[in-house]
Amino acid sequence: MASRPPKEAPRPARLTLITPRIEDAAAFAGTLAAALAAADFAAAVLRFADADERTQINRAKALVPLLQEHGAAALLDGIPELAARASADGAHLTGLEAFQAALGTLKPAGIAGAGGLATRHDAMLAAEGGADYVMFGEPGADGRRPEFAAVEERVAWWAEVFELPCVGFAATLDEVAALAAAGADFVALGDLVWNDARGPGAMAAAAAARLALPVRIA
Repeated sequence: MASRPPKEAPRPARLTLITPRIEDAAAFAGTLAAALAAADFAAAVLRFADADERTQINRAKALVPLLQEHGAAALLDGIPELAARASADGAHLTGLEAFQAALGTLKPAGIAGAGGLATRHDAMLAAEGGADYVMFGEPGADGRRPEFAAVEERVAWWAEVFELPCVGFAATLDEVAALAAAGADFVALGDLVWNDARGPGAMAAAAAARLALPVRIA
């Protein structure tokens, strides 16, 4: 894990999507496409409702090509063993233990992302263990997330010290800009996009505008 070179110019942040728990992938495809059409997303974490292995693979195969056609890396949430079979680009793992257990499955070809890292030490261990990114601030299984000030501070610390990319999770538009200013390489959007009454494209475009990224719809 390398430290950032001194006086390195800030890197512009990019957007990442985190989906809700998907049951019907075919029905969700249109919603996902609307978000992808609105802004340039670097990646998306596909989260699926509990189901058997074949159902999970079929869900992934219905959505992974859509992401890749839009230039976004497709990451499966918590099911790294299915990534290759679904032609996904990798997986997102929650917690240091889950991340470490998945490394042998994902590496060297796949992306291994680490979130749910409770401490700075856990984040450093994930980075040293081969994570392609670390994520800070995403909600836990109970829907709760850390106070934003703590997330912002963690992102700023990481950006100052480490070269490995970090992702900051934004729950509001103001947080999008604040995380980018703190040094996040990527800003993740979840319910902020999916719960917007105007549709997912409107919020995706608004978030992109906060980062001065290309906006694909008015």
